[in-house]
Amino acid sequence: MLKFYFFCSVITLSCKVFAQPPANHLDVQHYNISLYLNDSTNIIRGKAGVTVKFTNAVDKVILDLVQKTADGKGMTVTAVSKKDSPLKFMQDADHLIIDDKAVASNEHIYTISYQGIPANGLIIDTNKYGDRTFFGDNWPNRAHNWFPCNDHPSDKATVEFAITAPEHYQVIANGLQIEETNLPGHLKLTRYREETPLPTKVMVIGAADFAVNYSGNAGNIPVYSWVYPQDRDKGFTSYAAAKDILPWFEQKIAPYPYKKLANVQSKTIFGGMENANAIFYFENSVTDKSLEALLVHEIAHQWFGNSASEQDWNHLWLSEGFATYMTHLYHQDKYGTDSMNNRLQTDRDEVVAFSQKRKTPVSDTTAYGNLMQLLNVNSYQKGGWVLHMLRNKVGDDLFFKSIRVYYNTYKGSNATTDNLREIFEDVCQQDLKDFFAQWIYTTGQPALSIEWQYNKRKKQVTFTITQTQEQLFTFPLAIKVDELATQTIAVSAKTTIASYNINNTPPSIVVDPDTKLLCTYTVTERK
Repeated sequence: MLKFYFFCSVITLSCKVFAQPPANHLDVQHYNISLYLNDSTNIIRGKAGVTVKFTNAVDKVILDLVQKTADGKGMTVTAVSKKDSPLKFMQDADHLIIDDKAVASNEHIYTISYQGIPANGLIIDTNKYGDRTFFGDNWPNRAHNWFPCNDHPSDKATVEFAITAPEHYQVIANGLQIEETNLPGHLKLTRYREETPLPTKVMVIGAADFAVNYSGNAGNIPVYSWVYPQDRDKGFTSYAAAKDILPWFEQKIAPYPYKKLANVQSKTIFGGMENANAIFYFENSVTDKSLEALLVHEIAHQWFGNSASEQDWNHLWLSEGFATYMTHLYHQDKYGTDSMNNRLQTDRDEVVAFSQKRKTPVSDTTAYGNLMQLLNVNSYQKGGWVLHMLRNKVGDDLFFKSIRVYYNTYKGSNATTDNLREIFEDVCQQDLKDFFAQWIYTTGQPALSIEWQYNKRKKQVTFTITQTQEQLFTFPLAIKVDELATQTIAVSAKTTIASYNINNTPPSIVVDPDTKLLCTYTVTERK
C-alpha cells in the first residue's frame, strides 16, 4: 500500500490494532461470506461459512471477530452450526470461541450468523460527493471487524462474497463476478469468487454508485476502472495506465497471479490499498496529475505481498520494500537510470531523517501493539534500498534471477526474510548472512567522515574514511576523483585509509557517484 501517513497521518497512526502470530491451530481453507447491506442503518447482517483444517488437536475453535461494545459497534453472533447442528459458542472482545473438538488434519465447515455495526475494517460512510458507500479496508488485521476469520497474513484461503444490497449499488470484490441477480424489494445480489488463496488483509468488498470502464486486456487479463460517476472522465484517464503497467511486471517477474485487475476509487484510509485484483485508491487520487507511480506500487503488491506474502508482520518489508523498489525499477526502464537514482536519493534522505527519530531495524518485532507503526520509512524506502544494494552486490543477472526464483517458490504462500536470503544465497552462491544482518536487523546506516589529501610530490590522493555511527558496517564505497577514475574502497573498520595515484589535484571529490550506498557523509580536504 502507499503509506497514507503522507496524506493523513493522524488517522493512520492513531488506529490501534493488536495482533500476535496465531496460536489457534487453524488453517482456514475457504470463506463464504454473505453480507446484507442497507441504506437505513449501518447495521450489517452476515452469514459466514468458514472451512477450517486443523494443524493440531483442539478443544475449542477460536476465530477472530470483534464483539459488540458499549458504544454499539462490533458484531453479535446469533448462531453457530456445523452440518446443520447447532454448536455452543461464546464471544470475548476479539474472538468467537466455538465449543467443538477436532483432531489434526480434520476439516470442518462452521456456519456463523452475526450482525452489528463494524467498528473498523468496513467503512460505511458517504463519499466526497455525499453518496453512501461501503468499502472494506482490512490492513493490517481489521477484517475481523466485519467477518469471522483467522486474521493474520500467514493463513491464506479462497473466498466467495455474496453481497445483497439496494439495487442502485454496484459491487466490486476479489475474484470474478459469478452472479448478479435482481431481488424483490429493490435489492440486488452480487457474488464474486476468488479461487486463489489470499490473506485476509487483502480480502475486500466495495459497494457504491460507480462508473465502470473496461480498459482492455493486458495479455489475457481484463483491466477495469471503477470510479465515482462524478469523476468518470478524469478517473478513467487516471487509472487507464494500469493496462500498460501490468505487462512490465509479467515480463520482469512472472505471470499475473489473478484473473482480473480492477482499480477502484474508494474511501480507504491509505493512499492505495493493494487488495488482491481489486486495488482501492483514496478518493482524491483522481486528479489531473499522473497516478503512474501509485499504480505501479499497488500493482507490484499483486506479486509481492498478496501472492508471495510475509509470514509475519516483522517481515513487512518483503511487501512494501519490494513494491517501493519495483516502482524504481519501472522508472529506470521507462525513464532512465537518472530517474531511478533521483527517486533513490529522495528515499535515502527520508531514511536518514527517520533513523534520527526512531531507532528500529527494518525487521521490527516491537510493533505488535500497534501494527500501523510499521507503515514507516524502514519498511518502504529502506527496504527498497536494501534490494538496490543487494542488486549491486550480486549483479543484475543474478539479482533478477533470484527475485524470480523467490517469487515462484513462495507464490500463493508465505515467506520470511531468511527465506529470501536463502534463495539469493543458493542462486548467487554467496554467503549473505552478514549483508542481511547489518541492513535488515541492525538499526541505522553508515555515517561517514571522509578526509582526503593530495600529495603533489607522490602524485597521490589519500582518503581517510571514518565510520562515526555506533554499529560498524561493511560495504564498498565508490569515490570519483576525476572524470575518468572512480575508486571503490572496501570499508569495514572504524577507520579505513586508501591511497591512489593521480597526476593532479582532484578537481572535485564525488562520493557514491552512481547512488549505490545507503549512507550519510561529510567530505573535508586536509591541507
